Amino acid sequence: MSFFPKILLRKEVEDYLRNVHHNPELVGALGADEAERRFDCLQSRLSHPPSFTTVRVNTRLTSGENAKQLLGEEIRKQFPSVVFPIHEHPQLPDVLLIPVIGPRRALKQHPVQVIVGGQCGNAVLRGAHVYSAGILSASKWMKEGDEVSVYSDIEGKCKRGATQFDGTKIFIGNGISELSRSEIFCSQSPIKGKGIRMTDPVYLSPSFDNVLPRYIFLQNLPSAVVSYVLNPQPGERVLDMCAAPGGKTTHIATLINDQGEVIAIDKIANKVEKIKQNASVLQLRSIQAYCFNSTKAVRQDSSDNPEGTGPPFPPESFDRVLLDAPCSGMGQRPNMAGALSLKELTSYQPLQRKLFRAAVSLLKPGGTLVYSTCTITLSENEEQVAWALQTFPGLQLQAQDPHIGGVGMAGAGLPPDQLQLLQRFDPSLAVPCDLSDGTPEDKDWTLPANTDTIGFFIAKFVKTS
Repeated sequence: MSFFPKILLRKEVEDYLRNVHHNPELVGALGADEAERRFDCLQSRLSHPPSFTTVRVNTRLTSGENAKQLLGEEIRKQFPSVVFPIHEHPQLPDVLLIPVIGPRRALKQHPVQVIVGGQCGNAVLRGAHVYSAGILSASKWMKEGDEVSVYSDIEGKCKRGATQFDGTKIFIGNGISELSRSEIFCSQSPIKGKGIRMTDPVYLSPSFDNVLPRYIFLQNLPSAVVSYVLNPQPGERVLDMCAAPGGKTTHIATLINDQGEVIAIDKIANKVEKIKQNASVLQLRSIQAYCFNSTKAVRQDSSDNPEGTGPPFPPESFDRVLLDAPCSGMGQRPNMAGALSLKELTSYQPLQRKLFRAAVSLLKPGGTLVYSTCTITLSENEEQVAWALQTFPGLQLQAQDPHIGGVGMAGAGLPPDQLQLLQRFDPSLAVPCDLSDGTPEDKDWTLPANTDTIGFFIAKFVKTS
């Protein structure tokens, strides 16, 4: 057992990422010592949650001020004795930020132990409770109402139903069991639902499960920035190519005041249903969601979709296109262990380029294309920008507004003026708040909120011809 100091990666992946952060361009700009310091810092930050939880207000149905008041009341119900100040982001008028308190290193650990899977453990660190499906192991004497200590199996080696586990496990907090061991692991009809109600997690954060679902949407800060960078306008036709679960789709529809046409595509049917569900809950009617492979979204001839409804679409038929591409997800936080192999990590670039070709083809001349990922690699970010500018002479990089993240990373051969136009949220450069014993003062929160985020990348282009 340990207190997660840094993300646990396969050696081949760690070596690959270290080489990325020690590429000659970057080392030439920073120096070898600074490049190594940043890489070490990145590994540490990735295993911990950001300093703030971000929610986006559905301004179609309520004001930011009213949402802030209602959210404060909901949080006080969860934590009557803890003060969670809610901040309005100064540059994003529909974004609220709630500080995350931790890490709380002095928590007492109980003899009754529960082991959960890595994804469940990551969710607990961001305010979630433990559902029975996420429980891998529990002490054989655990009964309903017991005080328990919860640990995350970050290597994925715990066998479901075990009574004890001696492998690598990370303490993530304490809670109250709402089910007995036999109810969780009963072979006939195991009980589903909440298994552990977290009372003292290592990181203290409100749960947003079904909290004000019509008025707020849980969304990482960089993801909220993307829709502003796209800058959709009322009456336009906008395409979100890889849209599930619909956070950016619904934000786009909100920014155009639900006046226009927002087309959302995803190739997995149940994810498309989630987009439709979110649009319905937020009462947005401009969204049309389709189950389709976006690499094939460009109509080749009149025999493709002759009725003209849904994909594939005619070339140059959208005013703006958002390509939030499938990626390795190496910027997600918290992530105590990376499960990807090197082959998997490096497999996304060809797919991203197929999607990018379709995006350029579907965009009208004069239209805007935004490309984004939630990863930290050069190959999926700056290298893709360099490839796009070389492959499509009619594309030009554009300045981004707002630009609250850092600039692009050196290493892909892009000149400094183009790197300045890119927006990279880099956890290695985060200015974290010290929230182990409380919440930040107003003067201390702005810079941490903008820097201590998930890893993310945004590039904005205009199609000149």
